Amino acid sequence: MPARFSLHARGLAPGVLVCGLIALAAQFLSDHYGSPAMLMALLIGMTMNFLLDPPSRAADGVDFASKVLLRIGVALLGARIGFDAFAELGWPVLTLVVAGLIATLAFGYAVARLLGRGWRLTILTAGSVAICGASAAMAIAAVLPRNQFSDRNLVFTVFGVTLLSTLAMIVYPLVAGALGLGEFQTGIFLGATIHDVAQVVGAGFAVSDFAGETATTVKLIRVSLLAPFVLLLTLALRHTHAVPSAGLRRPPLVPGFVLAFILLVIVNSLGLLPGPVQDAAAALSKWMMLTAIAAVGVRTELRRFREIPPQSVLLLFLETAFIAGFALLGLRLI
Repeated sequence: MPARFSLHARGLAPGVLVCGLIALAAQFLSDHYGSPAMLMALLIGMTMNFLLDPPSRAADGVDFASKVLLRIGVALLGARIGFDAFAELGWPVLTLVVAGLIATLAFGYAVARLLGRGWRLTILTAGSVAICGASAAMAIAAVLPRNQFSDRNLVFTVFGVTLLSTLAMIVYPLVAGALGLGEFQTGIFLGATIHDVAQVVGAGFAVSDFAGETATTVKLIRVSLLAPFVLLLTLALRHTHAVPSAGLRRPPLVPGFVLAFILLVIVNSLGLLPGPVQDAAAALSKWMMLTAIAAVGVRTELRRFREIPPQSVLLLFLETAFIAGFALLGLRLI
């Protein structure tokens, strides 16, 4: 058994190491030039697709990184979330966040039908817009039944939400100021609308410390919706014909990484995770997610990315605009 494990690990090492090096390069660019690390990992990975040309020593490791490391990274996000975040902001804000998720999904479904887009892309884009950007896209993609467009749609969604998050980080604080929103309302608006956590933090603290803390807390509430959403999606897929019975396994009742996410949230909420453990889990989650998205990029052929129809781009943009408008309307009501 140890020898077999050693051989298996040796077979995975080239691909995992390549993806890890891409993640390091992406983080270096982010730290020194301010570029989004997720976006850089994806783009660099896409230029390395030649590594999978047969015969490829990296293929198994890249596949492992894009699936297993992704699930572990998503699960570890739970260590950052506690139920105290819900109590801190109260039911009106929690209702706004949950309603934003439901409304964005409904809006995305309606628009996707008008644009002739498939249900997989709709769930992927609307879920990532409404929850937590690239992290949500990868978690949702992990449970969606695959087809010939799965990798392309995931790369497009991660690229799109990361780019839109970066633009929102710059534009949304200006919008909040032009509308005369106070620091608390601005924090809620930024946390409820910007897709990725890093950009929420950047936008919020650019306004003020109070706005930054509020925005981050609201964003963590959105992140906490990831596990229930993926769980409900999995249950829905089990009771539809979306997954053919021949040749494909039905999705598990509760995906392991979702269960681990929920358990970590509970443990953290009970105060059983020391600060250093939370920090270590957050850092490990970030690196695993970066490595996983690098692997997704390596698996993507650029020519397939160029085949993305303009209707898909319009769908993602409209969903992003919708949740921003929905949040502003909700702020008027709470």
